[in-house]
Amino acid sequence: MKILVENIPERVYIYAMNKIAKYVKTERIKAGLTQEEFALRSGLGLRFVRDLEQGKETVRLDKVNQALRMFGMETVPGEMDREDL
Repeated sequence: MKILVENIPERVYIYAMNKIAKYVKTERIKAGLTQEEFALRSGLGLRFVRDLEQGKETVRLDKVNQALRMFGMETVPGEMDREDL
């Protein structure tokens, strides 16, 4: 399934990517993994892991979910709290 993001306001998309980036980095560190170790264990490239943790806005959603699966999570559509924006 492809999710179209063209109708999502840019600030909302940036907020979501930054929140995911922070989550992945925090959980990776809690797990005691370097970026290199995380990349190997998740089957992702090191460059992707670095881009993801920096909140790059153009990462592939399937790869984001691959990273999140390491922590039993996935991205799903949902409403955001307006106060977070």
